[in-house]
Amino acid sequence: MSPEHPTVLLVEDEPAQREVLAYNLEADGFRVTRAGNGEEALMLVEEAAPDIIVLDWMLPNVSGIEVCRQLKTRSETRGVPIIMLSARSEEVDRVRGLETGADDYVVKPYSVVELMARVRAQLRRTRPATVGERLEYTDIVLDSETHRVTRADKPLKLGPTEFRLLATFMEKPGRVWSREQLLDRVWGRDIYVDTRTVDVHIGRLRKALCQHGGSDPLRTVRGAGYALG
Repeated sequence: MSPEHPTVLLVEDEPAQREVLAYNLEADGFRVTRAGNGEEALMLVEEAAPDIIVLDWMLPNVSGIEVCRQLKTRSETRGVPIIMLSARSEEVDRVRGLETGADDYVVKPYSVVELMARVRAQLRRTRPATVGERLEYTDIVLDSETHRVTRADKPLKLGPTEFRLLATFMEKPGRVWSREQLLDRVWGRDIYVDTRTVDVHIGRLRKALCQHGGSDPLRTVRGAGYALG
């Protein structure tokens, strides 16, 4: 599946429920990584942070609440949205889940359609390009639904990799991305690509952005990576 599809870490200890959710998420265009307990979830996130986490509260060994607490205290994973799933419907439990850092709280039994909508709502906030949103930065406009990019109202010709690179930069202007982070976000964690390949495609993106004139909006941060603006 294309790396531009958002990745979901699904943490659920009941195999049947985990597979039903995974099936629906994949059918909706997501890449799904599965975990059956809290320890495995923390290990997977350390290997490569997903775009969003769907996390069951009741897990063996390390609970979902503890997984959430740990991830939200780390600077590198604090921004990953977490949707907590729980059979606990009392207000005090919902409040506890949200105070621990969960971005949303869904009570079991739940509608799969509603859960998909909640996943997309969280991604609209953190990764708008993956859900068809239009992104703008100065005079650059990226329409992720039609895959069109313009600068000063003039169309730009971008390859698919350059398009994904630009979408990544435009989702978080000013953020410095390392080559390794760009490889994971743009190419995908399952594909081996040399970090020098990033420099090649950054060069192509720069050329494309300036094909009708204008200054180069990309910034090279020595020893750190690249940023937009």
